[in-house]
Amino acid sequence: MTAQSDFIPLSIAVLTVSDSRTLETDSSGAYLLEALQSEGHFVHQRDLITDDIYRLRAVVSNWIADPDCHGVIITGGTGFTGRDSTPEAIEPLLDKLMPGFGELFRAISFEEIATSSLQSRTLAGLANGTFVFCLPGSTGACRTAWEKLLRAQFDARTKPCNLVGLRPRLLEG
Repeated sequence: MTAQSDFIPLSIAVLTVSDSRTLETDSSGAYLLEALQSEGHFVHQRDLITDDIYRLRAVVSNWIADPDCHGVIITGGTGFTGRDSTPEAIEPLLDKLMPGFGELFRAISFEEIATSSLQSRTLAGLANGTFVFCLPGSTGACRTAWEKLLRAQFDARTKPCNLVGLRPRLLEG
């Protein structure tokens, strides 16, 4: 597979999962919006919901079913507390897991936050041709994921390969 020579903008939905934030106080979601837009991508939709496994599945399922939504980035709910349920909500929706994302994220995070990276249940995968990423709720974790992993993979010019270049073949039977 060869990388494209031109930038191809994606339409990405951003969802914050939090019991304590509002859209006005959500610095992680705001960071992701700014990062996506500054690179030339489109924000498909932005939402903030409480830690509710079924509501989370419903919101993400609607985006996955929308052919105009190329990806979903979820921030929050990936920890170990009783209310953290993002991985449990999202994993059953995925057609394919992307284990390398969580592995790389934790390896990179180890350099930044040492053994605290063990507490990250970050995961990613593919559902109905839509990329889905579950990130921790901290702005620092979102910055790490964007700057070290997602930015390059959301750019068709990244060589030798990127996620954008896979899009035409994601729904092959």
